[in-house]
Amino acid sequence: MSTLGILNDRYQIEQTLGTGGMAIVYKAKDLMLERYVAVKALREDFSQDIAFRERFRQEAKAAANLSHPNIVTVHDFGLDQKHLFIVMEYMPGTDLKTLIKQKGRFSVAEALELMIQACGGVGYAHRAGLVHCDIKPHNMLVTPEGRLKVTDFGIARALSSISPDERSEVVWGSPHYFSPEQASGKPPSPASDVYSLGVILYEMLAGRLPFIASDSSELARMHREDKPVAPRYYNTSIPSKLEEIILKVLSKEPSARYRTADQLGRLLMGFYESELSVPITNENLNQLSKLEKARPNPLPIELTPTPVPAPNRSAAAPEAVKATQEHGRSSQTNRTHFSARQSAQAEPTKPAIDWKTWSLGLLAAALLLGLVPFWFYVYILLKP
Repeated sequence: MSTLGILNDRYQIEQTLGTGGMAIVYKAKDLMLERYVAVKALREDFSQDIAFRERFRQEAKAAANLSHPNIVTVHDFGLDQKHLFIVMEYMPGTDLKTLIKQKGRFSVAEALELMIQACGGVGYAHRAGLVHCDIKPHNMLVTPEGRLKVTDFGIARALSSISPDERSEVVWGSPHYFSPEQASGKPPSPASDVYSLGVILYEMLAGRLPFIASDSSELARMHREDKPVAPRYYNTSIPSKLEEIILKVLSKEPSARYRTADQLGRLLMGFYESELSVPITNENLNQLSKLEKARPNPLPIELTPTPVPAPNRSAAAPEAVKATQEHGRSSQTNRTHFSARQSAQAEPTKPAIDWKTWSLGLLAAALLLGLVPFWFYVYILLKP
C-alpha cells in the first residue's frame, strides 16, 4: 500500500505511522483541501468480502457523524485498489498505551484528567447510539498538550461481521481489555465500553493490568470468573473511594456497573473536584463542563479554571502554596467587608411617619363624629 503514492487520486501517502495485522496507518496529505490526514487501510482479504464492505460503509458513516473534541474525526472512506480505507483527522501525539509503558504509573490527578476526557468522547458516542466495542489505550491518542482523543469508532463493529473462524487477537484487539460478556461471545453494550475504561484506569494507576495470562483463552476465562486484585495492593496512594469506583466498574455483570461512559465520567469528575486539591486547567474545563451539562439533574458545582496547563506538580508546589495563601487572605478580607455590610444592614432604623395615612384617618374620624348630631336630630323628630 505504501508504494501507491496517491490513494484514490486525492490522498498522497507520505509515511507509515503504524502497522498491525488488521490495517496500516499512514500520514497523508489531502491534495484537495491541502491538509494532513491519517489514512487507515485495511487488509486486502477484509476488503474482498462484500458483506464486510457494506458493514464497513455503514459503520464509517455512523462514525463520521460523531463530532466531539475527544473523538478523532472521520473525514472520508472508500475502496481503492482492493483496499478499504478510512480517512481521519491527523493528530500529532502518542497513544496512551505507549505513555503507560513509559511512565509505569500515573498520578491520580493525571489519570483522572485523561480518563474524564475519554469518558466524554465515549459517552458522546453512547448518546448517539454507538458502542465502540474495542476500547483500549492503543485507540486513545494524547497530544503534547494533554488532549485525549478516542479513535477507531465503527471499525471494531464492522469487524464483528467477520466469520468467527477468521477472528484473531489482532483483529479483535487485545483481550486484556475485553468485558466478560465480550469474552463470552455476547453482544457488547455501553456497559462493555465502561468495563474496558475501568481496565485502562486500573492499569494507569496500578502500573499493571488486572488480569495477565499467556493466552487469550485464559484471559477470557479470568475476565468472566476471576475477581481482580484491589489496585491499592499495587499502589497505596490510590484513594480508597476511587478504588471502590474502579472495582464497581470491573463488575462481572453489566447491570452492576455504570450504564454509560457519561455516568462514569461524571462520577470521576465529582471525585476529582471534591477529593483532590489540584486546580482544574483550561484544557479540561470545557470537557468537565460538558459532562456536567449531561447530568439529568445538574449539581451546582463551581468550576474555576487556571490559565496555566497542567505542569509537573512537584515543581509547581511552592507557587501553588503561595497562590493558596494569597487566595485565603483575599477571601478573609472579602468576608470582613461582607460582615461589615451585613452588620450595617442589620441595624434597626426608625420608620418614617406616613402623614398621608394619618391625614386620611383624621378626616374619616371627623366625618364620623359629624354624623352624631344629625342622627340625634332625626331621633328627636321621629320620637312620638
